[in-house]
Amino acid sequence: MEILPGAREHLLGSNWNENGFEENPEIKIQVRGLTKVSEKGVSILNNVSVDIPKGIIMGVIGPSGSGKSTFLRSLNRLWEPSSNSVFLDGHDICDLDVLALRRKIGMLFQLPVLFEGTVADNVRYGPQLKGKKLSDNEVYKLLTLADLDSSFFNKSGGELSVGQAQRVALARTLANEPEVLLLDEPTSALDPISTQNIEDVLVKLKREQNMTIVMVSHSIKQIKRIADIVCLLVNGEIVEILKPDQLFESKHPMAQRFLELSS
Repeated sequence: MEILPGAREHLLGSNWNENGFEENPEIKIQVRGLTKVSEKGVSILNNVSVDIPKGIIMGVIGPSGSGKSTFLRSLNRLWEPSSNSVFLDGHDICDLDVLALRRKIGMLFQLPVLFEGTVADNVRYGPQLKGKKLSDNEVYKLLTLADLDSSFFNKSGGELSVGQAQRVALARTLANEPEVLLLDEPTSALDPISTQNIEDVLVKLKREQNMTIVMVSHSIKQIKRIADIVCLLVNGEIVEILKPDQLFESKHPMAQRFLELSS
């Protein structure tokens, strides 16, 4: 799959090999000319195009109202993009069964919402919809992957802190064996320790499962800690794609202002 010239310049031009990436990375998600206009005629996304390599963490940052969440939701059709604008492994996602797509591209939201029942019930939910019941051991493994021990197995959602509930929501998402994980400010409501726990899990998923992760965050420090590449979205347009240590080399005036105020 061809990489956009701009993406190639940003993704491959700055010591890409020194960080363990291939010179010609396999593209997991390809976005081409993604556009959205509100019912009132206001532009939300304007001709967005980007290549997202497999097995990386891409941070998405930008001012409030710049279209970050809409962009994220378009990748698994929580917002329905137009045909031929979002591709997964080269396939137009609009041609894929939406439930199958959302199993491949899981999403974690800002605030966790758990179903009634135990933690184990929550983790088993997705596979059960496909007629598969996870064994206790499989549930334990998923909890461990989300940095939760076996003591959480029979707890109810009401017994959990927000940070613990977020990790249960993550384990529930991972039970569907996604290839891509989308995160919309997943740690904004968490304390520093819970935030670090989630960040550690994300890095582990990337390293051990080669998972592709796209995360919207307002925290520049967080993005610099865990992201491999950073997408700067301003007024519905991707203005730059940089590596975390190049963020303050951004040449876009509004992006510069946002970064200065956020640092």
